[in-house]
Amino acid sequence: MTLLRDDALSAAFDHASRSYDRLTAVNPGYHRQLRRSAHRLGLPHDGTGLRVLDLGCGTGASTAALLDAAPRARITAVDASGGMLARARAKSWPSNVRFVRAPAEALAEHGVAGPFDAVFAAYLFRNLSDPDPVLGAVRELLVPGGRFAVHEYALSGRGAHRAVWYAVCAGIVLPAGALTGDRALYRHLLGSVTAFDTAPAFGERVRRAGFTRVRVLPVSGWQTGVVHTVVAAAPGAVA
Repeated sequence: MTLLRDDALSAAFDHASRSYDRLTAVNPGYHRQLRRSAHRLGLPHDGTGLRVLDLGCGTGASTAALLDAAPRARITAVDASGGMLARARAKSWPSNVRFVRAPAEALAEHGVAGPFDAVFAAYLFRNLSDPDPVLGAVRELLVPGGRFAVHEYALSGRGAHRAVWYAVCAGIVLPAGALTGDRALYRHLLGSVTAFDTAPAFGERVRRAGFTRVRVLPVSGWQTGVVHTVVAAAPGAVA
């Protein structure tokens, strides 16, 4: 299965942005699990005085999850898709949130500079051509001990969970893509998950990138074994 990358993937998300929120709204637990992963960052004091990067914010669901976890943090929300960002910006946000269009691989070139106290990345890393340089860049953007959480479709490695993912795609995801005219993007979703690291392997990838205190945590509901939170910290003093 051919995967979409870089400009082709951004263009596919641009096209899908008009129906994206409606489709995620019918996914049981989608927003609840995003909030849970954001809370797993463990940001103190409602985020007061903290700078947080929402890397790959899409239409803003992950941004809303961060606000639930740290309503007073200064959040920079970044995405490569102009269409997805336009949907995000059209929503109502407090003054401590700003949106920037930038690919994850070229943040500095688009004015996104640290240091950040925390980085949250939802549904991003399996879409990258090479996750390792981005992990390294994230580590450099964080303050010593800064917190990092990835919320991602990363399978457990067990055959039963892979079967669940195929069944969900066959019964729901691919038909939805056909109805909305976004067949290529949702075929990419299927293939990007099966081609990506298992959750334990991604945890090891994060550890190799120089992060400490790496943990791989499950989510609940039908997504158990399909979606995981990987939490970690930049080396140095605890933030």
